[in-house]
Amino acid sequence: MTSPLEIEDRGHVRILRLNRPERKNALSSGLGWAIVTAIEDAARDDDVWVIGLTGAGDAFCSGLDLAPEAQGDFESAAPLSPQDMAADELGWVGRFPVLMRERCEKLVVGGINGVAVGAGLSLAMATDIRIASDRARFLAGYARLGTSPDGGLTWTLAQAIGYERTLRFLLEHQQANAAEALEWGMVGEVAPADEFDARFLACCDRLAGVAPLAARATKRIVHAATAPPDVAAHVRWELSNARGGLDTEDGKEALAAFLEKRKPTFQGR
Repeated sequence: MTSPLEIEDRGHVRILRLNRPERKNALSSGLGWAIVTAIEDAARDDDVWVIGLTGAGDAFCSGLDLAPEAQGDFESAAPLSPQDMAADELGWVGRFPVLMRERCEKLVVGGINGVAVGAGLSLAMATDIRIASDRARFLAGYARLGTSPDGGLTWTLAQAIGYERTLRFLLEHQQANAAEALEWGMVGEVAPADEFDARFLACCDRLAGVAPLAARATKRIVHAATAPPDVAAHVRWELSNARGGLDTEDGKEALAAFLEKRKPTFQGR
């Protein structure tokens, strides 16, 4: 059986590659928890100095896989009991920014090789440094479904591109191509698609050439200077609002309109 997440060590660089290309690397429970576990393992491994995160095929991550069978592996994949999950409420989407930005002191490089949508965009923006293929596309999509973002996106995106641009991007259902993402600050580098993988790996190798203790200290200090006072609490607040939005009448209308390919009619309820 093919693993939903490929893991490869290249010297002091560990590459994590989302491996569901037939689903545009959409996040099933199995893949979500595999990413969490792999980040935790890399954070504990003294031989890993830099973590690279990218996708197989022509997509980075198309968001949450809504197919029922994609969520059926929850209990077997989750490292927590259902009771712990109910108390914790972060799940794997909420753990992405908490782990990559706060609990993992190794640099995490995002290789955005294609579309990054919804939870996939949250995953991309939770990385520390990002390089994109010139074929990459960025879309949030939450407002279209009548709810607000999760996965730390309200923090990581605003940190990268600023307050007003974040509001416009999220609420106006904007899509950014690679050139726009570079101009706005969502990514720091764009590479031609046929050079992308080599440029992504070169970026990881270059960062692995920095003294590892200096790199970790720098990340730790920059994070402290730019993060919310309590990242986990911020992510829980996001999740509460996102779930609440989906449960409103407007949220249900937004989903129905999306599935029926029509304009929604909102009532403010």
